[in-house]
Amino acid sequence: MRTSIHGCSLRQPNMRAGRRQPSSVSASATPLPRQIISAAKELHQQFALRIGDSSSNALNYASQRLLDAFVGTVFTLSHQPLRPTEGNFAPVEEIGDVREIFDIAGEIPADFPEGVYIRNGSNPLFGALHSSSSIFGKSHDIWIEGEGMLHAVYFTKSNNNTWSIKYTNRYVQSDTFRVENGLKKPCFLPATDGDPLAMLIAGNLNTLRFGKAFKNMSNTSVFEHAGRVFSAAENDNPHEIDLYSLGTLGSWNVDGGWKMPFTAHPKVIRGTGELVIFGFNVDAPFLTVGVVSDDGKKLQQKVALELDRCTYCHEIGVTTMYNIILDSPLTINKERMLKGALLIEFEKDSYARIGVMPHYGDANSITWFYVQPFCTIHLVNCFEEDDEVVVRGFHVPGSIILGPRIKSNQGLTKECFSRLYEWRLNLKTRTVVGKCLTGKEVALKFPVMNDKYVGLPHKYAYAQVANSPANLAGGPGIVRPKFGGFAKFCLHEKEDATTKNKGREDRIKVKYHHLARNQFCSGATFVPKVNGTNEDDGWIVSFVHDEGTNKSKVHIINAQTFEYEPIAKIALPQRVPYGFHGAFVSKMTLRQPYGFHRRLVSKAA
Repeated sequence: MRTSIHGCSLRQPNMRAGRRQPSSVSASATPLPRQIISAAKELHQQFALRIGDSSSNALNYASQRLLDAFVGTVFTLSHQPLRPTEGNFAPVEEIGDVREIFDIAGEIPADFPEGVYIRNGSNPLFGALHSSSSIFGKSHDIWIEGEGMLHAVYFTKSNNNTWSIKYTNRYVQSDTFRVENGLKKPCFLPATDGDPLAMLIAGNLNTLRFGKAFKNMSNTSVFEHAGRVFSAAENDNPHEIDLYSLGTLGSWNVDGGWKMPFTAHPKVIRGTGELVIFGFNVDAPFLTVGVVSDDGKKLQQKVALELDRCTYCHEIGVTTMYNIILDSPLTINKERMLKGALLIEFEKDSYARIGVMPHYGDANSITWFYVQPFCTIHLVNCFEEDDEVVVRGFHVPGSIILGPRIKSNQGLTKECFSRLYEWRLNLKTRTVVGKCLTGKEVALKFPVMNDKYVGLPHKYAYAQVANSPANLAGGPGIVRPKFGGFAKFCLHEKEDATTKNKGREDRIKVKYHHLARNQFCSGATFVPKVNGTNEDDGWIVSFVHDEGTNKSKVHIINAQTFEYEPIAKIALPQRVPYGFHGAFVSKMTLRQPYGFHRRLVSKAA
C-alpha cells in the first residue's frame, strides 16, 4: 500500500530536537560521491543551527509548503508487509472503555497484590510500519519503531474480597503521535534503516519540517517514581500516564532540569529512594548521568561524562553506592554514515570498559575496568560484595544489533544468543574477572527480578527465552524475536553434576517454564507476594499469545514452583501484540490525587 505524504508539516513546529538511536542499518559501505557528502554536511549544519536558534521552529508557511511539496513529490511511502508467522506483530486498535474479564482459568491467590500489570510496546499507526523510496535510495522503519501502546490489566478486590479483573489499552500520545494522528496520515520519513544517503536526507527533512529527526515513540518501558507512572523510550523525555484511564498527562523533564534523551531503564537507589537516570547523544557530550530526588521534584545531580565516542548504552546499573557505566564498542557515528558506511557498528577491534562511579561523583571520579569487547543491552543486577562490585548482564561477544547483512537463520545462534555473564570488579586491586554463568542453549532477553533486591546481593533472576534461531528470524535483515518460555536463574546454586553436564561445573542452575506449541510471551515481570519473606515469594506475570487460536491471555506463574503450570490464565478481550517491557504497579505506591484507588475499587464493587 502506497501513501501520500503531502501536507504534513506543522505551520509553527515547536517540538524539541531529538534523535532516536537506530537499531539496524544498511550493510552498504559504498562511499558516497564527494559532492553529496558536502551537500549533506551543509544541510546538516543548517538544520543544526536552526534547532539551536529560538526562531528555528518558525519556518514560514510558504517554506513549509515547499518542503511538503518536495517530500511529497520525491518520496513514496509504502506499508511493510508481514509474513504469515508474524501476524501478532501487527498493530491493534484501542479497545475503548475498560472491559471486565470473567474468563479466568485457575485462581488468583489471595495474597496477590492489588494493582496494575502494564506493558509497553510498538503499535504502528495506520496499520503498518513504512518504507520510503526516492532518488536518494530506500529507508525503512524497523520493528521497534511503532508508536507506543500501553496494555493494562487491573487487579482489584471488591467489598466482599473477591477479585475483579479489567483490561484496557491506549496509545501514548507523544507530540509526534498527535501530529500524525491529527492529520490521519504518516508524515515522518523513515530514517533508521536503509541506504545511508536516504537515511541522512530523511532525518534532515524531518528536522526541518518537525523540529526533530525521529518520532517520539515512548514505546519501550513503564516505570513508577514518587507515586507517578511514566512510559519511556530512550530518545525523549518520559510521558506521565494516568494509570486508570491510560491517558497521557504530558512529558516529564524533571521540572525543566533534564532536556535531553532519557533512559527507558532508570534505577532506584536502595535506601534513599532517589532515581538514577541517564541519556546518550550522537554528539558530545555523549553520555550524561543524573540523580532525581526521591519525591521526583528536583534534579539533584547532572554530570556529562568525558567519553570520546557515542556508545549505544541502553541501560546502566546501580548499587547502594555506585552507578555502573557500560562503554562497549557498539558505537553510533554520523561521520561514518556520511562516508556511506554504517551509522551503528560493532567495532570489534576497539576497546570495552565498565565504569564504577559514585552516585554524586563527577566525570573524574569514575574507576574504569577494561574488559574483552562485548555487547550488553540489558543488565540483570549490580551489587557490592567486600572489595568487589559485581555486574551481571546478558552478554554476547559481538554485535546484537542486526542489519540486512545477516541472512535468515545464518549465524543467529552466535550473533544473537546472549548468555548470562558476570564481571567482578575489584576496587582495591583494580582487576576484573569475568565468566559466563549460562550456556548458549537459549537466547536470553528482558531480565526481571524482585525489585526489592535491585542494587543488593540476590539469589534469583528471570528472563524470557527463545530456544530456536527460527524464533529470532523474520527473513533477510529482519529480526522479530519471539519468546517461547521463561528462565529462572538460581544464582546461588550450581548446575547438577551429571554426565550430561560434564564440563559445565561453573554454570549456575537454571529452571525453565516452557509455553505450549505456538505460544509466545512478552512483558514478563516479577510480582512480589504481599508480606512475602523469601526473595522468590511471588509470581511471574506475562502476556502470552497463542498463534494457533489468535487469542491472548495473561499467565500467572508461581516463582517457587516455576516449572509447573500457571496457577491462573486470564483470557483477554482482544489480541495483544508482542511488545517490550512490562511492570506491576501496586496501588499502595500510587499518589492519591489520581484517584486510582477510589475509581478502580468503586468500578469493581
